Amino acid sequence: RVMMRIGHGYDAHRFAEDRRLVIGGVEVPHAMGLAGHSDADVLLHALCDALLGAAGLGDIGGMFPDDDENWRDADSRSLLRAVIERLAAQRYAVVNVDATVIAQVPRLSPHVGAMRENIAADCGIDADCVNVKATTTERMGFTGREEGIASHAVVLIFSRR
Repeated sequence: RVMMRIGHGYDAHRFAEDRRLVIGGVEVPHAMGLAGHSDADVLLHALCDALLGAAGLGDIGGMFPDDDENWRDADSRSLLRAVIERLAAQRYAVVNVDATVIAQVPRLSPHVGAMRENIAADCGIDADCVNVKATTTERMGFTGREEGIASHAVVLIFSRR
C-alpha cells in the first residue's frame, strides 16, 4: 500500500551583524545575516521541520540540538540531506515541496531558482516538484520592521510499506 503524509514547518531568525545571509542554500548579498547556531538558513530549517513532522519523527531541534557543538555553523544543506536520509531509512520519499519566505529585505526573487535547484537536489526530486515563493508583510510585524526573516514550508511525502 502507498501511504501519503503532509508536513508543515515554520522557522524565524533575527538579523545579526557579521554573518552571511544564507537562504535555501544560497548566499544572498545583504548587509546582515541571520543569527543562529548553524548557518541559520530559515528556509531549510522550516523544510526540515516539515519533513520530520510529516514522517512523525519529531523536529529539527530534536535531531540537531542547538547545544551540540557538532552543529555550530553547520551548512543547513547538510542538515537537510541528513533529514532525507532519516526519512529514507523509514521508507519515505519526498513528492513535492511548497515554501514561502517572508522578508521585507533583501529582495529574494533573483535567488529563488537557485534555491529550488538546491532543495530539489538535496531531496532527490525534480526542480519542478519544488516551489519557493518570497513575500513581504507590507512593513507589518518583525519581518516588516526588518528585524528578521521567517519561512513556512509544506511537504508531501510517501511511503511504500
